[in-house]
Amino acid sequence: MRATITSSKRCLLKRLPHRLIPTLSFASETWPAPAASVDDGFPYSDVPKPKRRNSERKPYVTPMKALIERAKAEREARKAQPCRVLEEPPENGLLVPELVEVARRVYQARGSLLFGLSQLVRVIPVLRCRLCNEVHIGYIGHEIRTCTGPESFSRNAIHVWTRGGVQDVVFFPKCYHLYDRVGKPRVGHDERFSVPRIPAIVELCIQAGLDLEKYPTKRRTKPVYCIEGRIVDFESVVKEDETERQHFFENDKPFVNSSSMLTQPIEKVQILLENNISHLDQLSDEERNKLRDLSKHTLDSWIEMTSGAKKIMEKYTVNTCGYCPEVQVGPKGHKLRMCKASKHQSRNGLHAWQEATLDDLVIPNYVWHVEDLNGPALNNNLKRYYGKAPAVVELCVHSGTPVPDQYSSMMRLDVVSPDRDEVDLVA
Repeated sequence: MRATITSSKRCLLKRLPHRLIPTLSFASETWPAPAASVDDGFPYSDVPKPKRRNSERKPYVTPMKALIERAKAEREARKAQPCRVLEEPPENGLLVPELVEVARRVYQARGSLLFGLSQLVRVIPVLRCRLCNEVHIGYIGHEIRTCTGPESFSRNAIHVWTRGGVQDVVFFPKCYHLYDRVGKPRVGHDERFSVPRIPAIVELCIQAGLDLEKYPTKRRTKPVYCIEGRIVDFESVVKEDETERQHFFENDKPFVNSSSMLTQPIEKVQILLENNISHLDQLSDEERNKLRDLSKHTLDSWIEMTSGAKKIMEKYTVNTCGYCPEVQVGPKGHKLRMCKASKHQSRNGLHAWQEATLDDLVIPNYVWHVEDLNGPALNNNLKRYYGKAPAVVELCVHSGTPVPDQYSSMMRLDVVSPDRDEVDLVA
């Protein structure tokens, strides 16, 4: 016979935490144990989140508390030693030796990536929305209602699809080229037309040790001084040393033609492009193997470029605006008053600079993963079962390349999405 519990004791027990009383039986009810909460190891935590509002600032890479502590430590170090020689590269103006070769490989991988994508987009269809930045890989655009373009409310946020290109698969934002990244790290507003703008990842490679004739940069042989927070360079420029250093760079030949890395794959798929084959079903087995080789080489270039750029960003600073996509490679952001994002009036048009991430340097354009290009369009009611991936990875996977391990969880390969007629049957 169950024990009788008075109303006062019953109310007291209900206030206790559920983890202390997983199951309590009474005369008329039973308390079940609470459901297990999702831990930090959720397998789909790497799926990109929806786009934030334009009024919200990008999340800080380094917490604000750590940034304040770092600034206080630097201020105390300047007070203790007003004049000192900077010892750690690249803050002292010197190159990081182990990253010079990495910068050259990243630059070559970028050229190979663009060259391979220009061939793949002619066989695998790339679609983009006319009214927003949404991209889709497939013959039929998806039906997921995520359009944020003009009059999207009247269209129920349905996308309007058109044919896209390489610039829709991956986008490289541009920044200002710095001749002297330590002596003059900021570009003024009046210099916005005289200083060239190049892709930010190319500028990152140049500052890390890549030498291009078209974009010269100053290379130092001695570290700079820091006097009360100001960078002072006492290095004397000797004509013989400058000539000797130029002769060293010419003999080193760091620049490699990026198109030579894809000569063999391009020759293999040249017949496909000449025959204007625009559908995978029209390919023979031999042609599919050729396309698979090209896509594998393109995906390897993507992985090498992103991994190398991430390694360089651990030493060389890259800044981005907290409200707009503007990027600047260097110790500080530029002073151009051209920001038109949220709260720009209070900043007089200046950008709100903060530490950048790899997605700010190379915008990957995440797309919904499609299992079968010839299958039906993705349903809006089943979008929680679909995965995502960078458009480069999705394009190469549909060309025959195996899915890389680092993207398998993001693409939700272990999830079987229900059919359209099973939407009401799933939880």
